Formats: sequence, C-alpha cells, structure tokens
Amino acid sequence: MLITVWLIVGLVIGVSGVLIGCLALREARATVEEGRRMLARQLSEAPGDLKAVRDVAVCRYDALAEMTGRLSFSIAMINGLGDGIVLTSINGRSETRTYVRPVVGGKGEEPLSPEEEEAVRAARLGLGPVVACRAAETL
Repeated sequence: MLITVWLIVGLVIGVSGVLIGCLALREARATVEEGRRMLARQLSEAPGDLKAVRDVAVCRYDALAEMTGRLSFSIAMINGLGDGIVLTSINGRSETRTYVRPVVGGKGEEPLSPEEEEAVRAARLGLGPVVACRAAETL
C-alpha cells in the first residue's frame, strides 16, 4: 500500500515537472523570437543618431474599475540604445496621477507595471504608436 502511494506521488510530481518545463520552454522560445525581431529591425534600419528618440508606443487601458473608456495610458519613448522614459497617466473620477520612470537598456530602472513593460516592449519592437495592451486585458 505504501509503495503504491509513493508511486502515485512520484508520478504526479514527474508529470508536474514535465508540464512546468514545457511552459518554461514556450516562454524561452517567445523571448528568443522577440530578440530576433528586435535585432532584425535594428540591422535593417539606416544608421542614425542612436541617442535620438525613435521608438514610441502608447498602451491605453482601464486602470480603475470605476473608469472605463481606456483613459489611462503608458507612453514609452525610447532611443536606439533602449534608453528613454515611460510616462504613465492613471485617470480616476476625481483625479489624475502622472508618473515618469526611466528606462535603461530596455529595462526600467525602477520596477515597471505590466502596462509600462508592454509599452516599452512594443516601442522596442517598433509595433507602432498605439498598441493593444495585453497586460490590461487580464484585469
């Protein structure tokens, strides 16, 4: 009886490990593909001033349940080196709060919200000025 229980527990743990490994592999492949797209975009563009702002993306979303209409937004303004800022405006019924966070090498110097990360990612990939914000769809 004890051997059967241990066998079942071992099987469950093994299957769980395989599933977690498959999910991690899928995420790693997506990250590698994103890096390839960024590199291809950088190589295909004519050389210019790498410090000039060239990539801009706006991610609009509903930050608060009480306010609909996607009035809150995060704007990433990034140069060719991946440096720049993310400007975020959270709109509520009675007030609006605006924040700015520095970005260095494509990563926030301070922790970024999922919406801010989405705006930076979209800007780095050159997806255009207004992008669908995947992070906000999970709210």
